[in-house]
Amino acid sequence: MNVRLYTLQRITAVLMVPLIAVHLIVIFYATRKGLSAADILLRTKGSLIWGVYYAAFVVAAAVHGAIGVRSVLREWGPRRLAHNVRGLDMVMWGFGVLLAGLGLRAVAAVVL
Repeated sequence: MNVRLYTLQRITAVLMVPLIAVHLIVIFYATRKGLSAADILLRTKGSLIWGVYYAAFVVAAAVHGAIGVRSVLREWGPRRLAHNVRGLDMVMWGFGVLLAGLGLRAVAAVVL
């Protein structure tokens, strides 16, 4: 299982690199053009492309972050949890679902 998690975390990292790059480019473009938050929301409302883009970003970040939290807890967490694979997995899944849920809710608010 650890090899799968390691591989999945690396895949999500590779996916996030271009997503982050595009996100930063859009931020620089918007700030240089003097766009307000209202202007940006007008451009993103109803956009399927931005919705899919940011949903993919959220899912990749949630998976990546959840696996990272699991790794940190395994190395630095309480000994009782660090040696409990099932407990680590439960924390990982809970944190990942929480992150994905909050992120997708934000995407829906910006796009729908």
